[in-house]
Amino acid sequence: MFSHISAGRFVLRLKALEEIHLPAYEGSTLRGGFGHALKGVCCALKRQECSSCMLRDRCVYLYLFETPPPPDTEMMRLYPSAPHPFVIEPPLNGRRVIAAGEPFEFGLVVIGRALDYFPYFVYAFMRLGEMGLGGGRRDGAAGTARGGKFSLEDVCAMSAVGLVSIYDSGGQSLKRPAPWPDQGAIGARCETFGATRRVTVCFRTPTRIKSDGRLTDGPEFHHLTRSLLRRLSALSYFHCAKRLELDFKGLIERAGSIERVSSELKWHDWERYSGRQKQRMTLGGFVGEATFAGDFGDFLPMLAWGEVVHVGKAASFGLGRYMLGQD
Repeated sequence: MFSHISAGRFVLRLKALEEIHLPAYEGSTLRGGFGHALKGVCCALKRQECSSCMLRDRCVYLYLFETPPPPDTEMMRLYPSAPHPFVIEPPLNGRRVIAAGEPFEFGLVVIGRALDYFPYFVYAFMRLGEMGLGGGRRDGAAGTARGGKFSLEDVCAMSAVGLVSIYDSGGQSLKRPAPWPDQGAIGARCETFGATRRVTVCFRTPTRIKSDGRLTDGPEFHHLTRSLLRRLSALSYFHCAKRLELDFKGLIERAGSIERVSSELKWHDWERYSGRQKQRMTLGGFVGEATFAGDFGDFLPMLAWGEVVHVGKAASFGLGRYMLGQD
């Protein structure tokens, strides 16, 4: 069903060189800092606006971070951007201050052909370390705020045998990453559920799923199915070179027969500042657990891929992260 979709999962290990102050949800800070550093790394025409740049059709920054649909697209023609081919997974421990000398880490998922540009991810985070992350520090007599600097110590790729180091900070060498999970790993994940008729979904970061144009605070299974199908379909088309051939209508109808039997969800609000839009934005979502009952045979591959690529709006920040369990 999803055999052509590919992704790589990574852990980036860092060391604070100065005290780093992070907001309540650091996923947006990591993503924003990554975009700023990536543009500095990739941009050849520094004073040219992206929308009118002669290099826009071959620009790594534009593809990875702004991801405009191509002119001949058959999907999302009216949207300014397609889903980004990466997800940043910030740590869930909520540390707000990292002292100088302390280690910290975060996860990164890179999807489809964006894996070909993985060295740009690594180099951009190296540059971000030199520029500084977060806020709260005062620089010089002017007292201007800046982020704390860090070093990129190690990059590990997730694999069937566990974490494998692919970046040597001493020699500045980077091994080519292999996609994982592969289809075998997704199949094995589905097999762990067997013929179960009860599945619990634990939403670990705020999740934003819309129904009839409005955010829902208590999704039914068909809401989750619709959102996952939209996301996987777009990722497949824009980043994995193939349109999903599925009976979308039939899947959604069958999803309607799966019942939500318990729910311990709550709404969690948080704010971020958008440097590009020059405004503060509220991006709340639901967190917690919901248990569903029914026949999951057709849905387990979709749910397993959702554990990798997340679900709902603002997934590239790390929102919509969930884990499956059996009740």
